Amino acid sequence: MARPNPNSAQLGFVGDVDRVDPTMLHPLINNGHIPVIASVAADEAGQSYNINADTVAGELAAALGAEKLILLTDVAGILEYRDDPNSLVKETDIAGVKKLIAEKKVAGGMIPKVNCCVRAIEQGVSTASIIDGRVQHSLLHEIMSEDGLGTMITA
Repeated sequence: MARPNPNSAQLGFVGDVDRVDPTMLHPLINNGHIPVIASVAADEAGQSYNINADTVAGELAAALGAEKLILLTDVAGILEYRDDPNSLVKETDIAGVKKLIAEKKVAGGMIPKVNCCVRAIEQGVSTASIIDGRVQHSLLHEIMSEDGLGTMITA
């Protein structure tokens, strides 16, 4: 279920997640299917809203009781220095990412990604990772290796 974003007058039909009902997903997942979900949802009146896909992923992960949330992006992960690809933060906790945001080391489009990771962890997801989706087999590497890729956020 969606609700209008407070800035929707300027943005158009942009919304925020109001609540998630994963009931329809359980049979699919239990039967070995991987649901592909569009980040569009309706409010109580039936009005459709576009919602940030990362936000939807985080809320779904929490509602499903997922162990891990993985977001793919076009950078290596959280960088301590935005212009230095060698400054990858491999692992941090919620306090650490909040500090990076306060210090303006995390900015722009990375902020909603980090915030949805934090929210998912606060709702019971064990870890959240932000990895580079441009790297071949990055998702497999993240799941199947102990090293992982990108940045892992913990409680």
